[in-house]
Amino acid sequence: RADMVPEIAAAVGFVSGLLRTRGCVSEQQLQVFSGALREALTERYKHHWFPEKPFQGRCIRINHKMDPIISKAASQIGLSLPQLYQLLPSELTLWVDPYEVSYRIGEDGSICVLYEAAAAKPPSSYGMLTCKNQMMLGRTSPSKNYIMTVS
Repeated sequence: RADMVPEIAAAVGFVSGLLRTRGCVSEQQLQVFSGALREALTERYKHHWFPEKPFQGRCIRINHKMDPIISKAASQIGLSLPQLYQLLPSELTLWVDPYEVSYRIGEDGSICVLYEAAAAKPPSSYGMLTCKNQMMLGRTSPSKNYIMTVS
């Protein structure tokens, strides 16, 4: 669906950028990985993309266990699970929602926005307890700031 293209592109660009920064993956491999991840995310979200309910908890998660959608895309370029664990953060949450894509590295990391649509979110979404906010409620330690650039 065309309405989720920019969000999926931001998510794919971010994960591909993480692999690119390590320099262990060729540009051709990155293109194949990006295409496989884009296709998998489009398939995963095609019946779960509701702009009127933007905070439905769509996320990609690595928490000492690899998200299957990433490992499947990585297998297309011959990356094994141990290699992925070396190339990607051991704790990563990537939220892919209508109007916004954001991420957090580490359990106590700051949430950083990768993509935000220029259009306003529906009024019904304001003041909602989002999955990101719910995760922040039980937090006891202060946030750590991480800077991530993706080109």
